[in-house]
Amino acid sequence: MEQKTIKIDSGIEIKELYCEPIKMDEMPGVFPFTRGVHAAMYRDRLWTMRQYAGFSTAEESNKRYHFLLGQGVSGLSVAFDLPTQIGYDSDHAMSEGEVGKVGVAIDSLRDMELLFDGIKLSDISTSMTINATGFILLALYIALAKKQGADIKKISGTIQNDILKEYAARGTYIYPPTPSMRLITDIFEYCSKEVPKWNTISISGYHIREAGSNAVQELAFTLANGKAYLQAAQEKNLDINVFAQRLSFFFNAHNNIFEEVAKFRAARRMWAHITQSLGATDPRAQMLRFHTQTGGSTLTAKQPKNNIVRVALQGLSAVLGGTQSLHTNGYDEALSLPTEEAAGIALKTQQILAYESGATDTVDPLAGSFYVEALTNEVEGAAWKLIEKIDAMGGAVKAIENRFMQDEIARSAYAYNKAIEDGSKIIVGVNKFTAAEKNDTPLLRIDDSIRQVQTEKLKKLRAERNNDKAMACLATIKEKAGTTENLMPFVIDAVENLCTLGEISDTLRDVWGEYKG
Repeated sequence: MEQKTIKIDSGIEIKELYCEPIKMDEMPGVFPFTRGVHAAMYRDRLWTMRQYAGFSTAEESNKRYHFLLGQGVSGLSVAFDLPTQIGYDSDHAMSEGEVGKVGVAIDSLRDMELLFDGIKLSDISTSMTINATGFILLALYIALAKKQGADIKKISGTIQNDILKEYAARGTYIYPPTPSMRLITDIFEYCSKEVPKWNTISISGYHIREAGSNAVQELAFTLANGKAYLQAAQEKNLDINVFAQRLSFFFNAHNNIFEEVAKFRAARRMWAHITQSLGATDPRAQMLRFHTQTGGSTLTAKQPKNNIVRVALQGLSAVLGGTQSLHTNGYDEALSLPTEEAAGIALKTQQILAYESGATDTVDPLAGSFYVEALTNEVEGAAWKLIEKIDAMGGAVKAIENRFMQDEIARSAYAYNKAIEDGSKIIVGVNKFTAAEKNDTPLLRIDDSIRQVQTEKLKKLRAERNNDKAMACLATIKEKAGTTENLMPFVIDAVENLCTLGEISDTLRDVWGEYKG
């Protein structure tokens, strides 16, 4: 009997019925880790429940962190405002209108102290979504941990630190690719010796998907970038069996549960083979560990409470796919930063998944599904074809310079939006099942006066610090940037002497210039 097929968003054709026998000799916790990186998965330990938060001033974000910790969050995830992300202090002309808007403004160690006031860094795991200035935020975090009396060899967390996806999809880069990659490998090298529990990079497919890619492109481009970071670290003579253990990944979760589960399962299997091909022999260096965030681009401003259901489905796909940590979006995020109520519902969504859904009762509960096993193979095969094209160009950096990834993402985004416009892709409440409604969703608004507050803090800091020491630290960074010495110790020294994020960024702009895209 000839079967009808349909195409899912990645272009893979799905049959009406799957009934082929499936090879089932793979076990969780065993290479190539298709079924999970731990033998017992959530039966032993639940994923880390994170909520991404950060807005306005450090003081206001600190209040939200204490609220989330009180609600049962087991790890913090920090959002930074745009000036912090691209290396400008709050009083810089380029910062006007953006201070505190999409995340918290961090200009100096004093802001970092306020951000984590009353929170022991030795007691929590912190994820920081920061890339071009990731080395400075890590330095600030280490400096604060030392000031709190923590053993920095025991602090844990993650910096995103994935600059390649910024060139490909997101745009918050500062320096050209070569010096940017130097900063990343400096972090790898420094942390492997001094902060061994820190995840030095979270290789991000999330923003690739938010820019409009499909699931296969998200998977392929993320792993290609990961491969480039492995090779860059090996060029600095770092042992892949050591540093690969500190790499983590960051994926998106969209509404098609089965496609997302297949993507996560394929990702583990593919990364195991990539690391093995580059010389990794320790199973811990071959494991793909990942954080998931539900899809921001899937949230709708129309009928926003429908987003609660979308987030629950997406969170379920991440759990069924074996994520190590999860952030669930607030239902109001298509309208504003999440309110406290929306953040609370998002966290409760994770808790219901963990304790009421039954999804944690067994390891890899969808294993053996004819459809899921076949789809995992299909997603993997399609992703390998893209990676082979990237390898033929000379790797991820060359593929980005040639605009291959950018053009592929743009084509996918166009096709997706065209399908919504012509009605072949149904979005409930947007192009079908619509209704006249009054949107009374409460919004979180950030006052423009935040910039003035931060400017006054900066004036006070520059008046009170030892400016001779601060300028000497910046001069040292400028000198060392022209050598092959690891910059991290000098950046940590600078932030401890109250050099600002903008001053450090500008010092390196003077040496390396800015990337214009």
